[in-house]
Amino acid sequence: MLTFLGFAMIATFLVLIMLKKMSPIAALVLIPALFCVFAGKGAHLGDYVIDGVGKLAPTAAMLMFAIVYFGVMIDVGLFDPIVRGILRFCKADPMRVVVGTAVLAAIVSLDGDGSTTFMITVSAMYPLYKRLGLSLVVMTGVAATANGVMNTLPWGGPTARAATALKLDAADIFVPMIPALAVGLLCVFVLAYVLGLRERRRVGSLVMPAETEAEEASLVTVGSGGSADRTDTGAQADTKAPGSGSSASAPDPAPASGAAPGAGPASDAVPEGDGFQGLDPDRPTLRPRLYWFNAALTVALLTAMIMELLPIPVLFLLGAALALTVNFPHMPDQKARIAAHADNVLNVAGMVFAAAVFTGVLSGTGMVKHMADWLVGAVPEGMGPHMALVTGLLSLPLTYFMSNDGFYFGVLPVLAEAGAAHGVSSLEIARASLVGQALHMSSPLVPAVYVLVGMARVEFGDHTRFTVKWAALTSLVVLAAGMLFGII
Repeated sequence: MLTFLGFAMIATFLVLIMLKKMSPIAALVLIPALFCVFAGKGAHLGDYVIDGVGKLAPTAAMLMFAIVYFGVMIDVGLFDPIVRGILRFCKADPMRVVVGTAVLAAIVSLDGDGSTTFMITVSAMYPLYKRLGLSLVVMTGVAATANGVMNTLPWGGPTARAATALKLDAADIFVPMIPALAVGLLCVFVLAYVLGLRERRRVGSLVMPAETEAEEASLVTVGSGGSADRTDTGAQADTKAPGSGSSASAPDPAPASGAAPGAGPASDAVPEGDGFQGLDPDRPTLRPRLYWFNAALTVALLTAMIMELLPIPVLFLLGAALALTVNFPHMPDQKARIAAHADNVLNVAGMVFAAAVFTGVLSGTGMVKHMADWLVGAVPEGMGPHMALVTGLLSLPLTYFMSNDGFYFGVLPVLAEAGAAHGVSSLEIARASLVGQALHMSSPLVPAVYVLVGMARVEFGDHTRFTVKWAALTSLVVLAAGMLFGII
């Protein structure tokens, strides 16, 4: 009975999320509460939720303050010189332009928000692609794949979801995966190089006059304020989407007349032709005199995270407080910056705490154990010890055809329990579950992808046909590297 209820609860959750009949937060709360009653354990719902909230509080704190920290760094212009340097490097060489796109998308992805990454990347690179006659699907494909690899950062969405679903430390999942993810990012750069050479052969290489270079440099901009969405993200991010990985509202995917599918309000910022202008490069939040302080603070923060000097939530809490205090010493300015990123913070933190209901009911009622027992019996005996590999391979189609919320909160716990029965640790399963993110960021379920294709004026179908094969290859490279290094 519990096996059936468990699968029915997951299926109901996935269907409602994929059909967009409920928001992730509402689905994570209401569906498990209902099935807890069906299982005859409604009286214990409070205990399950409180226990889950206590375990997930550090993950929520990490995401909240990471969003604030990187949002402030974008506001004050930390990434602006990097963007300008990349455009100077690109000049009028198609190969350099495509490689620069990959580098820029990877760097800006450090904030964990796919929508912001795509807004910044398209704002900076679109003029060069238009004037050189380069394929815009190359730009969207490279940017999405680079962001997908970087979306595995602990504050990007998937890693936090895996840690939340399996009650693990995000650092224990992510830090050992760094070598495999680095190989995946290298694969993206090699892909960008090859595609750039192909574009160079197609359109040739032009010599850009000095005044045109200066004009291009003037187009370099970085977004201010909050981001459109956070991933799955990310997020996404997942929705990145802001959390499409944790999603908030996405641009309307319905195409407007003459616009690309998914071109909602974001596309209004991209007029046709050479009159393109990006976001405001003279925004009042810029702090050029504090650039080196902010750069040093960011490097120190990331170094401390990798070295595990302090828990990641504590590091980002301290970093966000210090960044706000130094860059915006006046209280009204600090309140304005916090308010600018409040939507993303609320969406991501709300998603994490809502997940406490889902995971709490799934484990507290015993559903996950019964489902795992059934799954273990269905897996061929020879594949049991290789559940990490099975998880990695399944992550490609599952994270593409369902949201990160559905995969990490609905499927991953079952795979982890099945792996545990064959002696495969939850950490290995969690790490393997991350390899499909390069493909996930081009999923139609990721709100941020509509920002990307809308601003670039690319048909979503064209983007999908071009990107899926390269993104899947990148994911498989990450999986192979993880197995080679003994991480998975």
